[in-house]
Amino acid sequence: MATKHEQIMQHILSLEIGHKISVRRIAKSLNVSEGTAYRAIKDAETRGIVSTIERVGTVRIEEKKKDNFEQLTFAEVIKIVDGQVLGGRTGLHKTLSKFVIGAMQLNAMMQYTEAGSLLIVGNRVEAHELALYEGAAVLITGGFDTAEDVKRLADEIQLPVMSTSYDTFTVATMINRAIYDQLIKREIVSVGDIYTPYDHSYYLYTKDKLGRWYELNEQSTHTRYPVVDEKGRVAGIVTSKDVIGKNKDISIEKLMTKNPMVVQDKSSLANVAHMMVWEGIELVPVADESDRLKGVISRQDVLKALQESQRQPQMGQTIDDIIASSLVQEESDTTMFRAQVSPQMSNQLGTLSNGVYTSLMTEAAGRLLRYSQKGDLVVENLTVYFLKPVQIDANLLIKPVILDAGRSYAKVDVEVFNGQKMVGKGILMAQLMNR
Repeated sequence: MATKHEQIMQHILSLEIGHKISVRRIAKSLNVSEGTAYRAIKDAETRGIVSTIERVGTVRIEEKKKDNFEQLTFAEVIKIVDGQVLGGRTGLHKTLSKFVIGAMQLNAMMQYTEAGSLLIVGNRVEAHELALYEGAAVLITGGFDTAEDVKRLADEIQLPVMSTSYDTFTVATMINRAIYDQLIKREIVSVGDIYTPYDHSYYLYTKDKLGRWYELNEQSTHTRYPVVDEKGRVAGIVTSKDVIGKNKDISIEKLMTKNPMVVQDKSSLANVAHMMVWEGIELVPVADESDRLKGVISRQDVLKALQESQRQPQMGQTIDDIIASSLVQEESDTTMFRAQVSPQMSNQLGTLSNGVYTSLMTEAAGRLLRYSQKGDLVVENLTVYFLKPVQIDANLLIKPVILDAGRSYAKVDVEVFNGQKMVGKGILMAQLMNR
Protein backbone atom coordinates (compact mmCIF):
# COMPACT_ATOMS: atom_id res chain seq x y z
CA MET A 1 0.00 0.00 0.00
CA ALA A 2 1.36 3.44 -0.95
CA THR A 3 2.30 5.81 1.87
CA LYS A 4 0.58 9.18 2.26
CA HIS A 5 3.64 10.88 0.80
CA GLU A 6 3.53 8.61 -2.27
CA GLN A 7 -0.24 9.17 -2.65
CA ILE A 8 0.30 12.94 -2.72
CA MET A 9 3.09 12.59 -5.29
CA GLN A 10 0.88 10.43 -7.50
CA HIS A 11 -1.90 13.01 -7.17
CA ILE A 12 0.44 15.85 -8.19
CA LEU A 13 1.69 13.86 -11.19
CA SER A 14 -1.91 13.34 -12.32
CA LEU A 15 -2.61 17.10 -12.44
CA GLU A 16 -2.50 19.03 -15.71
CA ILE A 17 0.51 21.20 -16.54
CA GLY A 18 -0.16 24.70 -15.18
CA HIS A 19 -2.62 23.51 -12.49
CA LYS A 20 -2.35 25.50 -9.24
CA ILE A 21 -1.40 23.55 -6.13
CA SER A 22 -1.95 24.52 -2.49
CA VAL A 23 -1.08 22.80 0.77
CA ARG A 24 -4.58 23.29 2.20
CA ARG A 25 -6.38 21.96 -0.88
CA ILE A 26 -4.24 18.81 -1.10
CA ALA A 27 -4.51 18.17 2.65
CA LYS A 28 -8.29 18.42 2.46
CA SER A 29 -8.81 16.38 -0.73
CA LEU A 30 -6.48 13.54 0.33
CA ASN A 31 -7.32 13.67 4.05
CA VAL A 32 -3.74 14.21 5.21
CA SER A 33 -2.17 16.74 7.54
CA GLU A 34 -0.97 20.06 6.13
CA GLY A 35 2.55 19.21 7.30
CA THR A 36 2.54 16.00 5.24
CA ALA A 37 1.16 17.89 2.23
CA TYR A 38 3.77 20.64 2.59
CA ARG A 39 6.68 18.15 2.72
CA ALA A 40 5.37 16.30 -0.34
CA ILE A 41 4.99 19.54 -2.34
CA LYS A 42 8.56 20.54 -1.42
CA ASP A 43 9.76 17.11 -2.57
CA ALA A 44 7.85 17.59 -5.84
CA GLU A 45 9.54 20.98 -6.26
CA THR A 46 12.95 19.34 -5.73
CA ARG A 47 12.08 16.72 -8.36
CA GLY A 48 11.15 19.50 -10.79
CA ILE A 49 7.46 18.66 -11.26
CA VAL A 50 6.10 21.78 -9.52
CA SER A 51 7.41 25.34 -9.34
CA THR A 52 6.62 28.25 -7.05
CA ILE A 53 6.19 31.43 -9.09
CA GLU A 54 5.97 34.86 -7.47
CA ARG A 55 2.41 36.28 -7.33
CA VAL A 56 1.10 33.15 -9.06
CA GLY A 57 1.68 30.42 -6.50
CA THR A 58 2.79 26.81 -6.83
CA VAL A 59 1.90 25.21 -10.17
CA ARG A 60 2.39 21.84 -11.83
CA ILE A 61 5.11 22.03 -14.47
CA GLU A 62 6.48 19.62 -17.03
CA GLU A 63 9.21 17.49 -15.47
CA LYS A 64 12.63 18.26 -16.89
CA LYS A 65 14.36 15.20 -18.24
CA LYS A 66 18.12 15.04 -18.00
CA ASP A 67 18.50 14.79 -21.73
CA ASN A 68 16.50 18.00 -22.13
CA PHE A 69 17.85 19.91 -19.18
CA GLU A 70 19.23 22.80 -21.21
CA GLN A 71 15.70 24.23 -21.58
CA LEU A 72 14.73 27.02 -19.19
CA THR A 73 11.30 28.03 -17.97
CA PHE A 74 10.24 31.65 -18.41
CA ALA A 75 10.16 31.91 -14.60
CA GLU A 76 13.87 31.01 -14.55
CA VAL A 77 14.57 33.57 -17.28
CA ILE A 78 12.92 36.34 -15.26
CA LYS A 79 15.16 35.50 -12.30
CA ILE A 80 18.28 35.38 -14.46
CA VAL A 81 17.72 38.85 -15.96
CA ASP A 82 16.26 40.35 -12.74
CA GLY A 83 13.16 41.42 -14.64
CA GLN A 84 9.47 41.99 -14.07
CA VAL A 85 6.38 40.45 -15.63
CA LEU A 86 4.11 42.83 -17.56
CA GLY A 87 1.53 40.26 -18.63
CA GLY A 88 0.84 36.53 -19.09
CA ARG A 89 2.07 35.62 -15.61
CA THR A 90 0.23 32.28 -15.64
CA GLY A 91 2.50 31.08 -18.48
CA LEU A 92 5.76 31.47 -16.56
CA HIS A 93 5.97 27.71 -15.96
CA LYS A 94 6.35 27.03 -19.71
CA THR A 95 9.77 26.33 -21.24
CA LEU A 96 11.49 28.05 -24.15
CA SER A 97 13.03 26.02 -26.95
CA LYS A 98 15.20 28.88 -28.24
CA PHE A 99 15.55 32.66 -28.07
CA VAL A 100 15.58 35.15 -30.93
CA ILE A 101 17.25 38.58 -30.80
CA GLY A 102 14.99 41.10 -32.51
CA ALA A 103 17.67 43.36 -34.00
CA MET A 104 16.34 43.14 -37.58
CA GLN A 105 13.45 44.22 -39.80
CA LEU A 106 10.02 43.13 -38.59
CA ASN A 107 9.37 40.66 -41.45
CA ALA A 108 12.75 39.00 -41.01
CA MET A 109 12.27 38.85 -37.24
CA MET A 110 8.96 36.98 -37.59
CA GLN A 111 10.57 34.36 -39.85
CA TYR A 112 12.70 33.23 -36.90
CA THR A 113 10.03 33.64 -34.22
CA GLU A 114 8.05 30.46 -33.59
CA ALA A 115 5.92 28.82 -30.90
CA GLY A 116 7.83 28.10 -27.71
CA SER A 117 10.59 30.63 -28.42
CA LEU A 118 11.49 33.86 -26.63
CA LEU A 119 11.82 37.12 -28.58
CA ILE A 120 14.38 39.48 -27.01
CA VAL A 121 13.60 42.96 -28.34
CA GLY A 122 13.44 46.64 -27.37
CA ASN A 123 10.39 48.94 -27.32
CA ARG A 124 8.85 47.72 -30.60
CA VAL A 125 5.21 47.22 -29.63
CA GLU A 126 4.20 45.78 -33.01
CA ALA A 127 6.89 43.09 -32.67
CA HIS A 128 5.61 42.27 -29.18
CA GLU A 129 2.10 41.65 -30.48
CA LEU A 130 3.17 39.63 -33.53
CA ALA A 131 5.43 37.42 -31.41
CA LEU A 132 2.54 36.56 -29.07
CA TYR A 133 0.34 35.64 -32.05
CA GLU A 134 3.14 33.31 -33.20
CA GLY A 135 3.12 31.60 -29.77
CA ALA A 136 6.36 33.16 -28.54
CA ALA A 137 6.99 34.95 -25.25
CA VAL A 138 8.57 38.41 -25.22
CA LEU A 139 11.43 39.88 -23.19
CA ILE A 140 11.69 43.67 -23.57
CA THR A 141 15.16 45.07 -22.95
CA GLY A 142 16.19 48.56 -21.84
CA GLY A 143 13.53 48.73 -19.11
CA PHE A 144 10.73 49.68 -21.55
CA ASP A 145 7.01 48.99 -21.11
CA THR A 146 4.51 47.77 -23.72
CA ALA A 147 0.94 48.61 -24.75
CA GLU A 148 -2.04 47.60 -22.59
CA ASP A 149 -3.48 45.61 -25.53
CA VAL A 150 -0.32 43.50 -25.61
CA LYS A 151 -0.56 42.82 -21.86
CA ARG A 152 -4.20 41.74 -22.21
CA LEU A 153 -3.31 39.46 -25.13
CA ALA A 154 -0.49 37.91 -23.06
CA ASP A 155 -2.95 37.21 -20.23
CA GLU A 156 -5.45 35.62 -22.62
CA ILE A 157 -3.03 33.23 -24.31
CA GLN A 158 -0.98 32.66 -21.13
CA LEU A 159 2.37 33.66 -22.58
CA PRO A 160 4.57 36.01 -20.56
CA VAL A 161 5.67 39.48 -21.65
CA MET A 162 8.60 40.51 -19.48
CA SER A 163 10.82 43.55 -19.09
CA THR A 164 14.42 43.97 -17.94
CA SER A 165 16.69 47.00 -17.56
CA TYR A 166 19.63 45.19 -19.20
CA ASP A 167 20.51 45.70 -22.87
CA THR A 168 19.93 43.00 -25.50
CA PHE A 169 23.52 41.77 -25.68
CA THR A 170 23.82 41.43 -21.89
CA VAL A 171 20.52 39.57 -21.67
CA ALA A 172 21.55 37.09 -24.40
CA THR A 173 24.88 36.52 -22.61
CA MET A 174 23.15 35.91 -19.27
CA ILE A 175 20.70 33.39 -20.74
CA ASN A 176 23.50 31.62 -22.62
CA ARG A 177 25.48 31.40 -19.40
CA ALA A 178 22.52 29.84 -17.56
CA ILE A 179 22.02 27.24 -20.32
CA TYR A 180 25.75 26.52 -20.33
CA ASP A 181 25.81 26.02 -16.55
CA GLN A 182 22.96 23.55 -16.85
CA LEU A 183 24.80 21.65 -19.57
CA ILE A 184 27.70 21.20 -17.15
CA LYS A 185 25.32 20.00 -14.43
CA ARG A 186 23.75 17.57 -16.87
CA GLU A 187 27.11 15.84 -17.38
CA ILE A 188 27.52 15.10 -13.68
CA VAL A 189 26.44 11.51 -13.18
CA SER A 190 24.40 10.88 -10.03
CA VAL A 191 23.30 7.72 -8.25
CA GLY A 192 19.79 8.28 -9.63
CA ASP A 193 21.10 7.77 -13.16
CA ILE A 194 22.42 4.25 -12.63
CA TYR A 195 21.03 2.58 -9.51
CA THR A 196 18.77 -0.51 -9.67
CA PRO A 197 15.24 0.36 -8.38
CA TYR A 198 13.90 -1.69 -5.47
CA ASP A 199 11.20 -3.31 -7.63
CA HIS A 200 13.99 -4.82 -9.76
CA SER A 201 16.37 -5.65 -6.92
CA TYR A 202 16.39 -8.19 -4.10
CA TYR A 203 16.08 -7.35 -0.42
CA LEU A 204 15.16 -8.96 2.92
CA TYR A 205 12.96 -8.00 5.84
CA THR A 206 14.24 -7.89 9.42
CA LYS A 207 11.73 -10.60 10.42
CA ASP A 208 12.78 -12.98 7.63
CA LYS A 209 14.60 -16.18 8.52
CA LEU A 210 18.03 -17.02 7.15
CA GLY A 211 16.39 -19.55 4.84
CA ARG A 212 15.02 -16.62 2.84
CA TRP A 213 18.63 -15.47 2.15
CA TYR A 214 19.37 -18.85 0.56
CA GLU A 215 16.19 -18.60 -1.56
CA LEU A 216 17.26 -15.19 -2.91
CA ASN A 217 20.80 -16.43 -3.43
CA GLU A 218 19.50 -19.28 -5.58
CA GLN A 219 17.26 -16.94 -7.61
CA SER A 220 19.76 -14.12 -8.16
CA THR A 221 23.22 -15.61 -7.41
CA HIS A 222 23.85 -12.41 -5.42
CA THR A 223 25.37 -12.66 -1.94
CA ARG A 224 24.60 -9.19 -0.54
CA TYR A 225 21.13 -7.83 0.23
CA PRO A 226 19.78 -4.74 1.99
CA VAL A 227 17.46 -5.41 4.94
CA VAL A 228 14.34 -3.27 5.58
CA ASP A 229 11.86 -3.01 8.44
CA GLU A 230 8.08 -3.33 8.14
CA LYS A 231 7.85 0.30 6.88
CA GLY A 232 10.41 -0.27 4.14
CA ARG A 233 13.17 1.68 5.85
CA VAL A 234 16.76 0.47 5.52
CA ALA A 235 17.73 -1.31 8.73
CA GLY A 236 20.86 -3.19 7.73
CA ILE A 237 22.71 -5.23 5.16
CA VAL A 238 23.54 -8.93 5.12
CA THR A 239 26.32 -10.70 3.18
CA SER A 240 27.60 -14.25 2.74
CA LYS A 241 30.14 -13.67 5.53
CA ASP A 242 27.27 -13.06 7.97
CA VAL A 243 25.45 -16.31 7.19
CA ILE A 244 28.20 -18.93 6.93
CA GLY A 245 27.65 -21.75 9.43
CA LYS A 246 24.44 -20.24 10.84
CA ASN A 247 21.12 -22.04 11.40
CA LYS A 248 18.54 -21.34 8.68
CA ASP A 249 15.86 -20.63 11.30
CA ILE A 250 17.73 -17.69 12.81
CA SER A 251 16.30 -14.21 12.23
CA ILE A 252 18.01 -11.97 9.63
CA GLU A 253 17.83 -9.13 12.16
CA LYS A 254 20.32 -10.98 14.38
CA LEU A 255 22.79 -11.53 11.53
CA MET A 256 22.69 -8.26 9.61
CA THR A 257 25.14 -5.38 9.91
CA LYS A 258 23.12 -2.53 11.37
CA ASN A 259 23.27 1.13 10.29
CA PRO A 260 24.91 0.46 6.92
CA MET A 261 26.17 3.20 4.64
CA VAL A 262 23.16 4.58 2.70
CA VAL A 263 23.09 7.10 -0.17
CA GLN A 264 20.35 9.14 -1.86
CA ASP A 265 19.67 9.21 -5.59
CA LYS A 266 20.91 12.84 -5.74
CA SER A 267 24.39 11.84 -4.51
CA SER A 268 27.12 12.26 -7.10
CA LEU A 269 28.64 9.10 -8.52
CA ALA A 270 32.17 10.34 -7.70
CA ASN A 271 31.26 10.72 -4.02
CA VAL A 272 29.77 7.21 -3.84
CA ALA A 273 32.79 5.74 -5.67
CA HIS A 274 35.07 7.39 -3.13
CA MET A 275 33.12 5.89 -0.21
CA MET A 276 32.93 2.40 -1.71
CA VAL A 277 36.66 2.30 -2.50
CA TRP A 278 37.67 3.65 0.91
CA GLU A 279 35.45 1.30 2.89
CA GLY A 280 35.80 -1.72 0.61
CA ILE A 281 32.01 -1.87 0.11
CA GLU A 282 30.48 -3.86 -2.76
CA LEU A 283 26.81 -2.86 -2.38
CA VAL A 284 25.14 0.31 -1.05
CA PRO A 285 21.38 0.76 -0.46
CA VAL A 286 19.77 3.82 -2.06
CA ALA A 287 17.09 5.45 0.12
CA ASP A 288 14.86 8.53 0.20
CA GLU A 289 15.00 11.24 2.88
CA SER A 290 12.94 9.04 5.22
CA ASP A 291 15.41 6.13 4.78
CA ARG A 292 12.88 4.09 2.79
CA LEU A 293 14.62 1.77 0.35
CA LYS A 294 14.56 2.97 -3.28
CA GLY A 295 17.07 0.50 -4.73
CA VAL A 296 20.71 -0.53 -4.65
CA ILE A 297 23.96 0.46 -6.33
CA SER A 298 26.87 -1.97 -6.71
CA ARG A 299 30.60 -1.49 -7.14
CA GLN A 300 30.28 -2.88 -10.68
CA ASP A 301 27.60 -0.27 -11.48
CA VAL A 302 29.91 2.49 -10.27
CA LEU A 303 32.97 1.30 -12.20
CA LYS A 304 30.99 0.81 -15.41
CA ALA A 305 29.43 4.28 -15.16
CA LEU A 306 32.77 5.97 -14.43
CA GLN A 307 34.40 4.32 -17.42
CA GLU A 308 31.41 5.19 -19.63
CA SER A 309 31.42 8.84 -18.54
CA GLN A 310 35.07 9.15 -19.62
CA ARG A 311 34.06 8.17 -23.16
CA GLN A 312 31.19 10.68 -23.41
CA PRO A 313 31.67 13.91 -25.41
CA GLN A 314 31.85 16.99 -23.24
CA MET A 315 29.22 19.66 -23.94
CA GLY A 316 29.88 22.15 -21.16
CA GLN A 317 33.45 22.76 -20.01
CA THR A 318 34.42 23.02 -16.37
CA ILE A 319 37.90 24.21 -15.40
CA ASP A 320 38.89 20.53 -15.00
CA ASP A 321 37.79 19.89 -18.61
CA ILE A 322 39.97 22.80 -19.76
CA ILE A 323 42.94 21.44 -17.79
CA ALA A 324 42.44 17.91 -19.12
CA SER A 325 42.17 19.10 -22.73
CA SER A 326 45.35 21.17 -22.35
CA LEU A 327 47.39 18.14 -21.26
CA VAL A 328 49.05 16.46 -24.26
CA GLN A 329 51.16 13.29 -24.21
CA GLU A 330 54.77 13.67 -25.33
CA GLU A 331 55.48 11.87 -28.60
CA SER A 332 59.03 10.93 -27.59
CA ASP A 333 58.05 9.62 -24.12
CA THR A 334 54.47 8.51 -23.40
CA THR A 335 55.00 8.81 -19.63
CA MET A 336 55.42 12.62 -19.87
CA PHE A 337 52.90 15.36 -20.69
CA ARG A 338 52.90 18.96 -21.89
CA ALA A 339 50.46 21.75 -21.04
CA GLN A 340 50.19 25.34 -22.27
CA VAL A 341 49.18 27.82 -19.53
CA SER A 342 46.12 29.73 -20.77
CA PRO A 343 44.67 32.92 -19.19
CA GLN A 344 41.81 30.83 -17.74
CA MET A 345 44.37 28.95 -15.64
CA SER A 346 45.86 32.07 -14.05
CA ASN A 347 45.18 33.85 -10.76
CA GLN A 348 44.75 37.61 -10.22
CA LEU A 349 48.54 38.08 -10.48
CA GLY A 350 48.72 36.52 -13.94
CA THR A 351 50.56 33.40 -12.80
CA LEU A 352 49.43 29.77 -12.78
CA SER A 353 46.77 29.20 -10.11
CA ASN A 354 47.70 26.85 -7.28
CA GLY A 355 44.47 24.91 -7.84
CA VAL A 356 45.28 24.40 -11.52
CA TYR A 357 48.84 23.41 -10.55
CA THR A 358 47.52 20.54 -8.41
CA SER A 359 44.91 19.57 -11.03
CA LEU A 360 47.60 19.25 -13.70
CA MET A 361 49.65 16.99 -11.43
CA THR A 362 46.62 14.85 -10.54
CA GLU A 363 45.50 14.53 -14.17
CA ALA A 364 49.00 13.54 -15.33
CA ALA A 365 49.32 10.95 -12.54
CA GLY A 366 45.88 9.56 -13.37
CA ARG A 367 46.71 9.18 -17.05
CA LEU A 368 49.98 7.43 -16.28
CA LEU A 369 48.19 4.94 -14.02
CA ARG A 370 45.54 4.28 -16.67
CA TYR A 371 48.19 3.78 -19.38
CA SER A 372 50.00 1.38 -17.05
CA GLN A 373 46.76 -0.64 -16.68
CA LYS A 374 46.66 0.10 -12.96
CA GLY A 375 43.13 1.56 -13.01
CA ASP A 376 41.46 4.86 -12.11
CA LEU A 377 42.64 6.75 -9.05
CA VAL A 378 40.89 8.35 -6.09
CA VAL A 379 43.33 10.82 -4.50
CA GLU A 380 43.98 10.16 -0.82
CA ASN A 381 46.78 12.64 -0.17
CA LEU A 382 48.65 15.18 -2.30
CA THR A 383 51.67 17.12 -1.10
CA VAL A 384 52.70 19.91 -3.49
CA TYR A 385 55.73 22.19 -3.48
CA PHE A 386 55.34 25.38 -5.54
CA LEU A 387 58.97 26.22 -6.31
CA LYS A 388 58.60 29.04 -8.83
CA PRO A 389 55.71 31.11 -10.27
CA VAL A 390 54.59 30.18 -13.79
CA GLN A 391 53.54 32.87 -16.28
CA ILE A 392 50.71 32.77 -18.82
CA ASP A 393 51.67 31.06 -22.13
CA ALA A 394 54.37 29.01 -20.40
CA ASN A 395 54.85 25.55 -21.93
CA LEU A 396 55.07 23.08 -19.04
CA LEU A 397 56.52 19.57 -19.08
CA ILE A 398 54.97 17.27 -16.46
CA LYS A 399 56.79 14.08 -15.48
CA PRO A 400 54.84 11.62 -13.28
CA VAL A 401 56.69 8.51 -12.03
CA ILE A 402 55.08 5.57 -10.24
CA LEU A 403 57.11 4.99 -7.08
CA ASP A 404 55.01 2.14 -5.75
CA ALA A 405 51.76 0.42 -6.74
CA GLY A 406 49.73 -2.47 -5.41
CA ARG A 407 46.29 -3.87 -6.13
CA SER A 408 44.45 -1.04 -4.39
CA TYR A 409 46.94 1.80 -3.90
CA ALA A 410 49.61 3.80 -5.72
CA LYS A 411 52.28 6.35 -4.88
CA VAL A 412 53.28 8.73 -7.66
CA ASP A 413 56.01 11.37 -7.81
CA VAL A 414 55.23 14.32 -10.14
CA GLU A 415 57.73 16.95 -11.33
CA VAL A 416 56.78 20.06 -13.34
CA PHE A 417 59.31 21.85 -15.57
CA ASN A 418 59.19 25.18 -17.38
CA GLY A 419 62.02 24.92 -19.89
CA GLN A 420 64.97 23.41 -18.04
CA LYS A 421 63.88 24.66 -14.60
CA MET A 422 61.79 22.67 -12.17
CA VAL A 423 58.89 24.90 -11.05
CA GLY A 424 56.86 22.43 -8.98
CA LYS A 425 56.94 19.00 -7.38
CA GLY A 426 54.35 16.76 -5.76
CA ILE A 427 53.87 13.38 -4.09
CA LEU A 428 50.47 11.78 -4.66
CA MET A 429 48.99 8.90 -2.67
CA ALA A 430 45.88 7.32 -4.19
CA GLN A 431 43.46 4.44 -3.89
CA LEU A 432 42.98 2.51 -7.12
CA MET A 433 39.69 1.47 -8.66
CA ASN A 434 40.73 -1.59 -10.63
CA ARG A 435 39.18 -2.00 -14.04
